[in-house]
Amino acid sequence: MQQTANHHDAERVVGYTLHGRRYLNVTHRCTLRCAFCPKYNRTWDVQGYDLRLQADPTVAEMIEAVGDPVQWEAVVFCGLGEPTLRLDDILEVARDIKARGARCVRINTDGLASLVHGRDVTPEMAGCIDALSISLNAQDELTYERHCRPKLPGAHAALLDFARKARAHVPEVTLTAVDGLAGVDIAACEAIARDLGVGFRRRVLDQVG
Repeated sequence: MQQTANHHDAERVVGYTLHGRRYLNVTHRCTLRCAFCPKYNRTWDVQGYDLRLQADPTVAEMIEAVGDPVQWEAVVFCGLGEPTLRLDDILEVARDIKARGARCVRINTDGLASLVHGRDVTPEMAGCIDALSISLNAQDELTYERHCRPKLPGAHAALLDFARKARAHVPEVTLTAVDGLAGVDIAACEAIARDLGVGFRRRVLDQVG
């Protein structure tokens, strides 16, 4: 019986390691339908890990997948979906691993958590989230909607507001944009980050992880 369970776990990747960081595959659900996302090209593979999920991992499974948090440079809530759709769950995991010595806990996010949950959620991240990597992806609403295809109206403005408010509660906030998408002005995206007083990182198209 135990062998079957292990075999099942091996097929479903909850945690995976890249560059000394432990990534948690939180959910396949998302607030966006990015045209450049690997899953819309029927690819769920990230650096050799198949991130397809039939069911979201439980809080206990995510904590188990981290193991001893001290061993990782960072623990990152990620995957090919939007982690903050499971906000309460990931914050519960974050609080647990911070209490056990995690050096850095990061969320890779589309920045739409407050829009989705209908409240400013950034204060809830204080003390348990050390870093946010927010996918800005475009310098204006039109270009953003063309590539990211948000399900909710006002997504681009909501993302900027989230980044602005997150600075007060999360030590490290970084906006990212994918270089190589038609019409995306990386310099303009970097200027937006500068205006907001947050960091900026350029990502490369088709380079995940």
